[in-house]
Amino acid sequence: MKKYFALTTVLLAMAGCSMDGGHADLRKKMTEVKLKPRGQIDPIPTFTPYSPYVYSAAALRSPFLRPVLEADQRLVGRKLDVAPDLNRKKEMLESYPFDALAMVGTLSRGGQLWALVNDGDGGIHRITIGNYMGKNHGRVVNASSSQIDVLEIVPDGTGGWIERPRALTLEEKEN
Repeated sequence: MKKYFALTTVLLAMAGCSMDGGHADLRKKMTEVKLKPRGQIDPIPTFTPYSPYVYSAAALRSPFLRPVLEADQRLVGRKLDVAPDLNRKKEMLESYPFDALAMVGTLSRGGQLWALVNDGDGGIHRITIGNYMGKNHGRVVNASSSQIDVLEIVPDGTGGWIERPRALTLEEKEN
């Protein structure tokens, strides 16, 4: 019985597929579309290869920093023996730009004054005279309860180096 039912179902399905079923209009439309002339596909447009821009002022002063004042240059001046120690191990605060750092307080321990510097990422670091900070080889030359004096070594634009004084002052927040 199951075999006859399956055979009857298959035969009915084949008979239904073999009938035209009123698809003559569809077949006519397909024939018309196939007989139409085929169009041309436009060629891929040519493009000029990308030429990267070479920034040639990388060794110059950043345009986002305050310019070196002539008075500061005359006070410190260019010395032939000024150059950063590139073999020295970098300290933690040298990975931050000088403008991102802020003095937030001081500590005194064993007669030595330590300045507290916020790195801008939520970290507070303890530094004193001789430590380095900022990306321009800035060495702390003086620290007081209200200010940290730093001497940076920056390119002078002619292949040499100059010393540039910078300062961080204590930021006081009002309540």
